[in-house]
Amino acid sequence: MTQVPQTTERDVFIDTVRALSLFVVVLWHWVFTTITWKPDGPHASNPIGVTRGLWMATWLLQVMPAFFFAGGYVHKRGWVTGGNGWAWVIKRLRRLIAPALSLVVVGVAIWIAAGQIAPDADWVGGGIVLMLSPLWFLIVYAMLVATAPLWFRLHERFGELVPVWMVGIAVVVDVLRFRYRVVGIEWVNMLVVWAIPHQLGFHYDHLIVAPRRFAWALASAGFFALFGLTSMGLYPRSMVGVPGEEISNMAPPTLAIAALTVFQVGVLLLARNGIIRWARTTGRRLVAFAARNSMRIFLWHAPGYAIAYAVWRLTKLPGQSPDIDLSWWAWRPVWLLLPILPTAVLAATVGRLTLRVPRRARPTFAA
Repeated sequence: MTQVPQTTERDVFIDTVRALSLFVVVLWHWVFTTITWKPDGPHASNPIGVTRGLWMATWLLQVMPAFFFAGGYVHKRGWVTGGNGWAWVIKRLRRLIAPALSLVVVGVAIWIAAGQIAPDADWVGGGIVLMLSPLWFLIVYAMLVATAPLWFRLHERFGELVPVWMVGIAVVVDVLRFRYRVVGIEWVNMLVVWAIPHQLGFHYDHLIVAPRRFAWALASAGFFALFGLTSMGLYPRSMVGVPGEEISNMAPPTLAIAALTVFQVGVLLLARNGIIRWARTTGRRLVAFAARNSMRIFLWHAPGYAIAYAVWRLTKLPGQSPDIDLSWWAWRPVWLLLPILPTAVLAATVGRLTLRVPRRARPTFAA
């Protein structure tokens, strides 16, 4: 495999993709989540299943493939330039787990306190689960970090074959799941499918020097595969869970997410030069802010939304009706703004306890 010189400088494109992808997740949750209150407590829903054509937005706004792609590159660079081995794994795991544990501790404390104050409030447990549910991706990310020595060994030995094999394993898992009804086999894809963009991130240095038509090939292949898979009646068209559908492409991920990964990586490579220009000029302050704060905001955006929802229940503001009508859509900008203040307060207080944020996070970006 041709060796591409490594750089110890940061990459503005990767920093932008990694930070802003978390922002997209936050904004998606705030704007498109609808909470329905049932006798057993809150249940999350979204308008995709009842709004014609909205599933198309998820092909670009389901950005977890982009995040894992950027993460794969960051991990490879850190492994190569910062020393490899289990010390690297432990350091990375500590940086991931400590901030997430602070959120879990807060959730457990609320659950215990609610049990003492209102023992009959059975809905509290469901609310805590909703508040902690965005942590799923950190669990998968931590699994990839914990198994990093294996992934790097495979990468060094087999190179480009590894992501291809991961796609092949995802195919086999879905065949066993849907054709032969093997119970529980689908959860293998929780690691395998997300290993695909992570492994593609290992090849970032090669991808950016490949001819531009290669990026077009990736985007085209991913799009056509995604179109075919989601048009045959087995895989849903939406890349996020939709209430009422028999399966979700995300829980656990299906082969459709592998196709989405190829499509998004191709699109990102095609847009790379434009993203870099924007990040160095108009978007420079936003990228710098996102690089410093995206993880804290991500961790605390669900509790911030929960506080905003509590205010809604007390004040009877519109915009959270289970009926998706014109009024619901008209209130979306408000539901983009309402969670900002409580999220900012939580991120600036509790969020700082376990996540160290440097005063000046102005890295030297390298294309």
